[in-house]
Amino acid sequence: MSKYPIQKSEAEWKKKLTEEQYRVLRQKGTERPFTGEYNMHFEDGAYTCMACDTPLFKSVSKFDSGCGWPSFDESIEGRVEYIKDTSHGMIRTEILCANCGSHLGHVFNDGPTTTGQRYCVNSVSIDFNKK
Repeated sequence: MSKYPIQKSEAEWKKKLTEEQYRVLRQKGTERPFTGEYNMHFEDGAYTCMACDTPLFKSVSKFDSGCGWPSFDESIEGRVEYIKDTSHGMIRTEILCANCGSHLGHVFNDGPTTTGQRYCVNSVSIDFNKK
């Protein structure tokens, strides 16, 4: 049994999500850099989980890191889960939606703001709700 409040079978996730969304959100994939809809998006509002609509990041925390993916310096408290990721010969911190367990990307301790954080998020993992 999953520990996440929102639970769906893999068949239900496949029906709800596009093929690319499923690959990234449910299979921990990564979109190509500089291709995502929200990489250079800077409107006022909130970024939500594409799978379950949970608000994850406020637009005031978004910045241009130059890495090719949307970057934020903090998440909304309690909305993101942090998992040690040792894949690909690296030690990183994976970020998941705390409501449904969907893969969002990774967080790094090299951010340029006072938080020192850089949440590197796949555009396909998030949606945007304008203020």
